[in-house]
Amino acid sequence: MKSVFFGAVSATALIASAVHAEPQAEVLHWWTSGGEAKSVAVLQEEFAAKGGTWTDMPVAGGGGDAAMTALRARVLSGNAPTAVQLKGPAIQEWYEEGVLADISAVAEAQGWADVLPASIAGHMKCEGNWCAAPVNVHRVDWIWANADVLEANGIDMPTTWDEFNAAAEKLQAAGVIPLAHGGQAWQDATVFEAVALGILGPDGFRKAFVDLDMDTLKSDEMKAVFDQMRTMRGYVDENFSGRDWNLATAMVMNGEAAFQIMGDWAKGEFMAAGKVPGEDFLCASVPGDGFLYNVDSFAMFDVDGDDKKAGQDLLAELIVGQNFQKVFNLNKGSIPARTDVSLEEFDSCAHLSAKDMSESSDNGSLLPSYAHGMALRGAQSGAITDVVTAHFNSDMSSDEAVNMLADAVANSM
Repeated sequence: MKSVFFGAVSATALIASAVHAEPQAEVLHWWTSGGEAKSVAVLQEEFAAKGGTWTDMPVAGGGGDAAMTALRARVLSGNAPTAVQLKGPAIQEWYEEGVLADISAVAEAQGWADVLPASIAGHMKCEGNWCAAPVNVHRVDWIWANADVLEANGIDMPTTWDEFNAAAEKLQAAGVIPLAHGGQAWQDATVFEAVALGILGPDGFRKAFVDLDMDTLKSDEMKAVFDQMRTMRGYVDENFSGRDWNLATAMVMNGEAAFQIMGDWAKGEFMAAGKVPGEDFLCASVPGDGFLYNVDSFAMFDVDGDDKKAGQDLLAELIVGQNFQKVFNLNKGSIPARTDVSLEEFDSCAHLSAKDMSESSDNGSLLPSYAHGMALRGAQSGAITDVVTAHFNSDMSSDEAVNMLADAVANSM
């Protein structure tokens, strides 16, 4: 089913029209932690400054699963929010339901095509029409570390998985938790895909988690990924089950744990707590080549009323505006989706992220995150994550895991 689109009227023209519609927006999102809440507040303030009325609808849960359940209920009841945090193939799935609005008028008036990387712009379009507004680019495959803990134990940031394992053994012997982790399915998947990128390499990762190539899913290299996951299971504390990701970040902040493998939204937590990169905490890409990206964006749902439509246009204009792109990403830990935003005020980790993204884009190793909904549709990504979590929380062998992985993917298609 094709999407229902509203008329091509720019945000400025709509708001200044004879209707004098006051922009209204009910915004569903899952930005509820410290750094995230501070970031979304920036958009609320800009929206209010332009005369808009914002109704906040936060749904806790870092992976967004709870938010999607809430969204489904709202859409089925015929009462969709005006704007929803969506990303990757999920945008296309909702478009196929016929419930997304067209924001092409704003995108064209603001010249989005000239300032967004083509790969990111592609996620924001539905059959050639702009249907979502990108907020940022997150890198997923980061290792974060407590600088003092590493220095006290004579450990450098690991550049191979063997080095990571050696550091973890040394930390355990010193009574430090090597790896801060929350036992939630999406966090398990985040660690898994970071390990997979390092062991499979960019081409192998693409074959496995974008192309769903069965030979790769059942390969010896994939067994090695599960072997490393089994090793890492021994580096987390016994209370990891159900822990939220930001609480795991706090463990690194306070020196209870040394490392966390998490996207750069974790940096937003460090920064919100007044921590300084390079002094209080360290950042490095996980061992191996490539760059896993996760792009936050907002899709606009088909709604009735000039006030809500004006709100959607204003939101889209602000979200991709240079000021919001800068201020939001300074708070969030990510880098701007726009390529023309100065990084002068950004920290060293952001500069490293931008440099690596540019190089990975040039050499073909810029890859969508499967764990964060950028590479696969829900059925396929869910099938993979179910196996990852089952393996991580049991004594399942790597042989059993790869066979289960291949079967789960095949059955999900």
